[in-house]
Amino acid sequence: MDNQIDLTKFKGKVFDIWTEFAFSHESSAKWFEDFKILLAEFFDVKYAGYYIQDAHTFIQLKWNHSLTKKREAIRWHEIEGFFYEKDFAEIPFIRKEEKLNREVSILLRDEENVILGMLMMDLTEKWERFSQTPDVNEFIAIVSKLIKVIRKSVYLTQQEHQYRNLFNVTKMFHSTLEIDQILQGTLFAIHDAFPDFGTTLILSNDQDRKTSVPYKLFDYTAERPATVEAYVSGEITSDLVEDLEMRQLNVPIKGKQGNYGILQVSTPLDYLFSYRQKEFITMLAATAGNALENAKLFIQSHRLVGDLQLINETTHKLNMNLSQGEMVIFLRNQLMKSFQPEHVCFVFIEDEEYSINAASSDYFYTIEGQMYIQHVGNQFKKMKDSLFIADFNRISNANVAYRSLVAIPLREQDTITGFSIVLHSEPYYFSFDSFKLMQSLIQHSSLALSNSALRHKLQEMVDRDHLTNLYARSYLDRYVEESMEKDTSGTFVLMDIDNFKQINDTHGHQIGDSILRQIATVIEKQVEKLGIGARWGGEELALYFSEMTLEEGKKICKSLLEIIPIYTNPSVTVSIGVSLWCEDGEMNFHNLFHHADTALYEAKNNGKNQLCVYKADHF
Repeated sequence: MDNQIDLTKFKGKVFDIWTEFAFSHESSAKWFEDFKILLAEFFDVKYAGYYIQDAHTFIQLKWNHSLTKKREAIRWHEIEGFFYEKDFAEIPFIRKEEKLNREVSILLRDEENVILGMLMMDLTEKWERFSQTPDVNEFIAIVSKLIKVIRKSVYLTQQEHQYRNLFNVTKMFHSTLEIDQILQGTLFAIHDAFPDFGTTLILSNDQDRKTSVPYKLFDYTAERPATVEAYVSGEITSDLVEDLEMRQLNVPIKGKQGNYGILQVSTPLDYLFSYRQKEFITMLAATAGNALENAKLFIQSHRLVGDLQLINETTHKLNMNLSQGEMVIFLRNQLMKSFQPEHVCFVFIEDEEYSINAASSDYFYTIEGQMYIQHVGNQFKKMKDSLFIADFNRISNANVAYRSLVAIPLREQDTITGFSIVLHSEPYYFSFDSFKLMQSLIQHSSLALSNSALRHKLQEMVDRDHLTNLYARSYLDRYVEESMEKDTSGTFVLMDIDNFKQINDTHGHQIGDSILRQIATVIEKQVEKLGIGARWGGEELALYFSEMTLEEGKKICKSLLEIIPIYTNPSVTVSIGVSLWCEDGEMNFHNLFHHADTALYEAKNNGKNQLCVYKADHF
């Protein structure tokens, strides 16, 4: 048999299929019917099937599918080993329930070696002979090119149809604030894109909407866990409902302010959505969510505009680089301005100890104020929900002065890190809407407060030397440079431990580290409130005193020379170099350091255990 002649004829007929279907709007499966005729003509193939590759899964190409008929799906990891260093192989377990003859599976790839799909057909004598020739690689390349062209055509056709549908629905959403029309448009778009699948709208129970569109209310206790997860997290989830023999795709209908329900699509049990299909459904649900949100905001605008402005203002402010104290003061002012309580309190919890923030009302430092804090703290130990008490006297035997109370926890993930309390003397003073708004305000603030505390801790770690707990050199550099910009003078000190290498060699590095920590403790006590101490590097330490005369700096250094040998074990001495800058001289930080280093070098050369002051005329 002349394989070259057969292959040439095959190319021509493949080209005929390409010209007929590459730019047509026919079914994505129709081209394969013509292709099977070619396989029968050239290789005596009676059965052939094509598997589309998507998301590392091969799904058999069919004319249509329904909820009652499963689709064949093959995971790539299940068959990858059969294609080691080759693109065709016998795979015994594919279609084993209807297997009559031996079959060959041919892997099809694009020019970049990305898998497009898999052709499966009878393993005939003609194919076996042909597969032993070099032409088999060209055959696979020809079929791969055909698949790539048709795949692209189908993709573009389907994408055009879906996004034209999405565009029309979006245009309608932007022209209406009627909830009925929004929901109907959403269902129409899904049914048009996936006519064989079931669709259910599950809407949140936080609205007074009346609609003729069929939907079910979201119920935490009745919904499946995957549906609840999608609603709570705002992320798409998939669930195998084996008792109903279907797969459910749960897509959140969400806007910018929250989730408004779930768009649930039911498919055959082994149907797998492609990335493109998920993207389309997600975009549709997001568009519907934004439209529902706009309608809801329009309906509730007279009541909610002020509330939203408060939340937005607070969120924007808290996203600025504020300290925790500044954030709490801002929150207190927001609560006082928006809800007019008589007293506000912020309590932070660390190691089960309560700490009242300084921005709190003085009332909470009294015995009666402490009673409210204790009551709220005990309640949050039992349950983590916010407290809304319209009349405190009705739940307490004590006849307290402040009867309306709202307490909202500050959270870091699932941990309560503190809480806020607002009080008013009138019972039923705070409305339920005010309570919900306060919840939103504090919840938006919790993460910002946690991040601020974390930033402070991280900055402390960066600014401090982990061994000595003195400041790090980078912090000292910034501190001195800022001082030289705003102050009038300063004294810089470099200190080096004498014979430190000998100490390490004799006693070991653990003792050397201990010596550094002992000296650091002495330095912190000596320079407290006068200046800062830092680890310059290795056994070198540094001190800086802003607005300090040279004589005052020398006095502190002499004191250190005397007490360091006393408070170190084994006893060590230090050598010290001192330099000074004044605003009337031309000095920068580099020169200031260099002068101190030069003086330190002289102290070392002069016998150690002493200090030297840099003098320009001396060096």
